[in-house]
Amino acid sequence: MAPVIAPPRTSVLAPHRIARIEDGAVVLLDQTRLPAETVEVRLETWQEVADAIRGMVVRGAPAIGIAAAYGVALAAARSSADDVGTLREDVGRACAGLALTRPTAVNLPWALTRMRARSDAPHRDVASQREALRREAEALHQEEVSRCQQIGGHGAELLRAGAQVLTHCNAGALATAGYGTALGVIRSAHRRDPSLHVWVDETRPLNQGARLTAWELREEGISATLLTDSAAGWLMAQGKVDAVITGADRIARNGDAANKIGTYALSILARAHNLPFYVAAPTSTIDPAIATGEDIPIEHRRPDELGAAVPEGFGVYNPAFDVTPAANISAIITEHGVRRPPYMFG
Repeated sequence: MAPVIAPPRTSVLAPHRIARIEDGAVVLLDQTRLPAETVEVRLETWQEVADAIRGMVVRGAPAIGIAAAYGVALAAARSSADDVGTLREDVGRACAGLALTRPTAVNLPWALTRMRARSDAPHRDVASQREALRREAEALHQEEVSRCQQIGGHGAELLRAGAQVLTHCNAGALATAGYGTALGVIRSAHRRDPSLHVWVDETRPLNQGARLTAWELREEGISATLLTDSAAGWLMAQGKVDAVITGADRIARNGDAANKIGTYALSILARAHNLPFYVAAPTSTIDPAIATGEDIPIEHRRPDELGAAVPEGFGVYNPAFDVTPAANISAIITEHGVRRPPYMFG
């Protein structure tokens, strides 16, 4: 397939287009309908936000945390409480409900803990409490975008001129409600060196690479080619890959990293072909409370996501994530810079 190059059109990837709170609702760009349709959904309760997270209307670890934070702010705005204590209880219920939506990405509990702390802080009245929660959610969003921009700058230095980069799943603006982690590195590198080329894994079974990453790269005017997941090893064997860059949904204290299913296999292939394997993630994705990847909860999704080809009554194994051991990771790129092994996050 020839490289895909299109004029850059970035407005749809602006942070406020991907997630925001306005006029008593959380508004999200519906990622389940991309790339065929660019549609926003308006969610008027925190329960609807929870359903959107669960249904992958919004996905990607940082974006999930941001959406949940907006959901908490929405719960406060919609609450009928007329005293600080009652509103605090309503916020607590929203936090508890949102926390149950998806188990693997640590940004979700991280964001909810931050919102709960803001609610629990002293407030003179419910109006100031509601405003404080809205401001906290918006600040969290802005900070995550800034973290990704810094990640992009640090990571771009790792790529040579004319690099061919392989990425898996979607770790771009859509996944972070802003700039992107793995794609943030690619975006920053491309601005310095437009000859960079990206290989995009389709990322079965939900095709986030084919549907979302390819679409983002087209929107940004970055040269890219789509391939089946199973073609990655052969691509490396032909010398057509210089580096692999992925995002992460949770990084353990020792550097083990959970990411979209298929990432572990890519790390093994990269190691076999002496290629660098980089993980790009903000510090909000690091979970120092978990010692190793063995303790990272792995979400398992519905059998029907594998498509209509599954025979009726046939067993299906559909984990959404796997864990790449720290030994397979050449470097972890955060907003603070490039970390090399051995990793120890505290």
